[in-house]
Amino acid sequence: MKRKAITWMISLAMAAAVLTGCGAGETSQSPNQTTEEGSEETEAAKIRVGSLKGPTSIGLVYLMDRASKQETADHYDFTMAATADELLPSVISGDLDILLIPANVSGVLYMRTEGNISVIDINTLGVLYMVSGDDTIRDMEDLKGRTVCLTGKGTTPDYVLQYLLTENGLTTEDVKLEYKSEATEVAAMLAENPETIGVLPQPFVTAACAQNENLSVVMDLTEQWDMIQEKSEDGQDGMKSQLVTGVTVVRKVFLEENREAVDRFLEEHAASAAYANEHVEETAELVAKAGIIEKAPVAAKAIPACNITYIDGDDMKAALSGYLTVLYEQDAPSVGGGLPGDDFYYIR
Repeated sequence: MKRKAITWMISLAMAAAVLTGCGAGETSQSPNQTTEEGSEETEAAKIRVGSLKGPTSIGLVYLMDRASKQETADHYDFTMAATADELLPSVISGDLDILLIPANVSGVLYMRTEGNISVIDINTLGVLYMVSGDDTIRDMEDLKGRTVCLTGKGTTPDYVLQYLLTENGLTTEDVKLEYKSEATEVAAMLAENPETIGVLPQPFVTAACAQNENLSVVMDLTEQWDMIQEKSEDGQDGMKSQLVTGVTVVRKVFLEENREAVDRFLEEHAASAAYANEHVEETAELVAKAGIIEKAPVAAKAIPACNITYIDGDDMKAALSGYLTVLYEQDAPSVGGGLPGDDFYYIR
């Protein structure tokens, strides 16, 4: 891959990563045991997993904990980072096997690696919320003539908000968009002036509201997206698109050589995501221990709103392809300049 292409891809990923990044650092667990299938003993595979410190990693913490106790069939090595630019070069070079990244960045990676990655599951749905102390805002039409603060132009919050405005008959002339470089800047503006309207991802939403009792969620952008889909004509292959935040991808070479291990990872990832949703207090302790969110009580409040999920197979393909199509129609470079082919979607 040409250096220029790699640099461009990483820059885009940095912008998109604001949805899932909330701190720096790494952690790794390396259990190593074998499993038996019938009378045959199979050597454990080594799986190197990278994720961002935010909602996508919250769905992994139970698996991380099990791996640290050597309770998994395979040998896992986990790396968490604040931004995607810290992880993407490792996937390109082959130093990471599986990566949890923003949905649009998966399309960029597919195009820039000439199809050498596959998406294996959706791990997070919409985590974007509109926050304000102004309780007169109830729907998109109420934003007319107002200013909305959000993270940088060309990031996922920007694409989502502009799509919602357009579908509700509004333009950026009707609603002024004020861009900030980080979600923390938007949160700071809300803290200073509760009448400000801001778009934030979790867990920043929970933190901002906890620090200022005058703030509250005035709109769930995932609900707004779903309302539009319900009103629209059937999408690709008769399916509606979903607002997808995070996906899990794998290097195709690793998948081809370790298909059974990847399938085991999918089963363990599904169980880990389910645990996060069903055991919030316990997961909050693991989240704080991993350094994803500093305090367990804040994590416990944020987890139910993080839309942690596990979707694979045909449902994954329908949801993600629809979402990428919406972004492509808005701004083709946001998904790498084209839409992935069917080989992008790994369906067991």
